[in-house]
Amino acid sequence: MQTPPLPRETEAKLYYRHGAFDIVFPGSYVLCAVTQARIPLNNLRYWSVDRQEAYADAVVALQGLLRDPVRRG
Repeated sequence: MQTPPLPRETEAKLYYRHGAFDIVFPGSYVLCAVTQARIPLNNLRYWSVDRQEAYADAVVALQGLLRDPVRRG
């Protein structure tokens, strides 16, 4: 028995790596961690490996990183 196809507008779950990401759960978009805007997977260019979150663009990524800097011990 095959599983039914996913709806076209499903949020994907990703594991972010340096320079790439793995699809944990298939979908067509992810949500921006700062703006909550939908980012189509084919347009996803900015994310944080440490935080495991996506950003809509470079400006938003910087805002996200400045609002809560990652502290390394």
